Amino acid sequence: MLMPFIDLQSQRARLKSDIDRAIARVLEHGQFILGPEVSRLEADLAAFGEARHVLSCANGTEAIVLPLMAWGIGPGDAVFCPSFSFAATAEVVPWLGAAPVFVDVLEETYNLDPAHLERAIAEVKAKGELTPRVIIAVDLFGQPADYPKIAEIARREGLKLIADSAQGFGCTLHGRHPLSWADVATTSFFPAKPLGAYGDGGAVLTDDSELHAVLLSLRNHGAGGDKYDNVRIGMNSRLDTIQAAILIEKLKAFPDEIERRNAVAARYGELLAGYVRTPAVIAGGVSTWAQYTVEADDRDGLMASLREDGIPTAAYYPKPIHRQSAYRRYPVGGNGLPVTDAKAGRVVSLPMHADLDEARQDLVVAAVRRFVERRAAA
Repeated sequence: MLMPFIDLQSQRARLKSDIDRAIARVLEHGQFILGPEVSRLEADLAAFGEARHVLSCANGTEAIVLPLMAWGIGPGDAVFCPSFSFAATAEVVPWLGAAPVFVDVLEETYNLDPAHLERAIAEVKAKGELTPRVIIAVDLFGQPADYPKIAEIARREGLKLIADSAQGFGCTLHGRHPLSWADVATTSFFPAKPLGAYGDGGAVLTDDSELHAVLLSLRNHGAGGDKYDNVRIGMNSRLDTIQAAILIEKLKAFPDEIERRNAVAARYGELLAGYVRTPAVIAGGVSTWAQYTVEADDRDGLMASLREDGIPTAAYYPKPIHRQSAYRRYPVGGNGLPVTDAKAGRVVSLPMHADLDEARQDLVVAAVRRFVERRAAA
């Protein structure tokens, strides 16, 4: 039987009493939509993420599209984003009639490459068919992108900057959260994320009070001051009260879980050094380790071997967004995305969560070492 890739049940056992009481309180008061737990969660997230405002919403995908809607992004606009990410990062851009422009990632961290971003912006401006408007940086696998460099480019070019922290909520760079550099930071509460609910959910963090007011309207059908006078074309993107209640309890444990995830990652790094390429974290960065992703020359062989040993793995992302059928018509910056294409065939993620004990981690490490040693001896 496979060990868990992400062990949600061990976390549930630790937090069960608190979560059960939180759910029971919601069942008692019966305010299942926008109940008091929703506003409390937003306040708690703002305090944790050092944001003036937090808007909860239905999922992490809509957390990205809501600010794009608020900024009036539409046909003829270019939104720059990495291709080495889940499709949701780029998916929301065509919803609004705009075009995603795909940018390469850094060799070491898999996050947006600032130099390639600059070239992609220059190319779009020179071609003159699209207007550069927004950059979406992704905190892939849990660690922050190079926000000081990306934000400097955004300011110079007059572009908005979104920190897509669906995988990296809680990560920091030089002790600061991504929102310190970005116009908004977004996250997902999908259950497998570092801070996950027991269903879908998301949030937008911002320091911009005017933007927050527009986001509130857009989240609720474009509502104005009168319930039956919708002043914008909006959507229905509310976080359920029960999910908010669960997340309040999970957020209390989250700082400790980040420390535990980093301890697991550090131990992986020590035990796997010399066998596979282990992850590098940006200087001054603290990752939340949504995934522990290594590189192997025979990625598929390693995954098959570990599966035989009862060790689950995952490959993120074997087909980058720019190579997926629905996105092939959108622009690719530079002369292609060589790092993205190379990493797509090499990376593999190993079991990672705050409750991964040393005994189970040793099983993972031993299985990786056996495969590498057998391959070297062949």
